[in-house]
Amino acid sequence: MKASSNRKRGAAKSGGRKKSAPPKSRAKPRARAAKSKLSGAGEGRSVRSAKAVTRALSQAPVPASSEVELEAAVLRRLLRHFDERKDVQNIELMILAGFCRNCLSKWFVEAAQERGITFDLDAAREKIYGMPYGEWKDRHQQSATEDQLRRFGEAERREQGADASETKGGRTS
Repeated sequence: MKASSNRKRGAAKSGGRKKSAPPKSRAKPRARAAKSKLSGAGEGRSVRSAKAVTRALSQAPVPASSEVELEAAVLRRLLRHFDERKDVQNIELMILAGFCRNCLSKWFVEAAQERGITFDLDAAREKIYGMPYGEWKDRHQQSATEDQLRRFGEAERREQGADASETKGGRTS
């Protein structure tokens, strides 16, 4: 109540007209958003700002050669990550992500074939695993547990159900 009565008094003093405030600089809200992001206050504004930056960056044109380089760098990083995490078993990858190191090997061969290049599956596996596949299995692959096999079966059924519903809906992605 007090705030509204103060506004009424202010309006009465100025002859019933409100003075319009000068337009604020666009830099000030951004600076406040950056400060609030650091301090933890005003989180909604900083999140919106971050989304706007992300959106602007994702719309920036990237030359095709640079895009291919970026994709190759991401694949190399993924392979390096898998190499650093040999404890992550292929069956767990299949359960959680629907692909594994063997899938990557097969995709490598398929991509080569699409471009008229012959690439042997064993050579692709060695590229993905960082060593011959048999050697990797001997050193790092553990036998699947009953729980892993059960969860893998469930994941396969879910995947097959998703594929069937996509086909019924006219999508064949």
